[in-house]
Amino acid sequence: MLEAQHITYHINRKILLDDVSLAVRPGELVAVVGANGAGKSTLLKTFSRELTPTQGLVLLDKKPIRGFSALELARRRAVLAQQNPLAFEFSVYELVMMGRYPHFEGHPRPEDQAIVAYALERTGIARLSGRAVPTLSGGEQQRVHLAKILAQLMDADELNQSGAPIRQPKYLLLDEPTTGLDFYYQHSLLEVASELTRRGYGVIAILHDLNLVMQYADKVLLLKEGKALAFGKPASVLTADSIFKAFHLSVQIIHQPELDGPLIVHTRQTSPVPFPSPI
Repeated sequence: MLEAQHITYHINRKILLDDVSLAVRPGELVAVVGANGAGKSTLLKTFSRELTPTQGLVLLDKKPIRGFSALELARRRAVLAQQNPLAFEFSVYELVMMGRYPHFEGHPRPEDQAIVAYALERTGIARLSGRAVPTLSGGEQQRVHLAKILAQLMDADELNQSGAPIRQPKYLLLDEPTTGLDFYYQHSLLEVASELTRRGYGVIAILHDLNLVMQYADKVLLLKEGKALAFGKPASVLTADSIFKAFHLSVQIIHQPELDGPLIVHTRQTSPVPFPSPI
């Protein structure tokens, strides 16, 4: 289990997170939602060890995450960040192969090459493997980085035993992973994430589309101004009342038998809603 316990984080006197707790277990996809400035990315950065909480602990298998070496952590969790700047014009294949660096020294082995080939195919970018990453569209680049983190966490057993549960839990941290993706690839990416949870991965994903949360998340944390407003199953957390509190937006929750979950629809208002104040 990957767990944040009573996390507080502040810069000078500005509190970005205030006593927030969250846990993701193997086999779960947990979404984190909230308005801009609610603290979503800050929380994810404490999980990834990019930021050290002012107070509180982040634990991996009940051990403080600070106690893991960089190599150990790279083999257990991978991060898809909002922005992934590149210093050089790597090809798609070269960048995805970088995900395998925690697993070999010197030269990639045949199993590393096989895992990279699988990651390229699974994310739909095998045809782009020879292209320079900066020449791709934003959505294509997002899929390249997804392939890279898949390659980072996978091992040969997962290729040889397709669909079998993994032996040791691993975790994906996805910061707005559907940014820049069209409708098809938004769902494709979240289908990949869901498939991984069925094999024993845990996934934390920051998402803005609440209907995607309803469809794919097992649990959801709703943040407002750095505090946890609600946590639980999406249908119980994302109510019209809680959405108004978090986003200052009126919605209707529509229940239709043919849908897997409720549908959230914005209600047009007669007067404009002011932007929420920044933290």
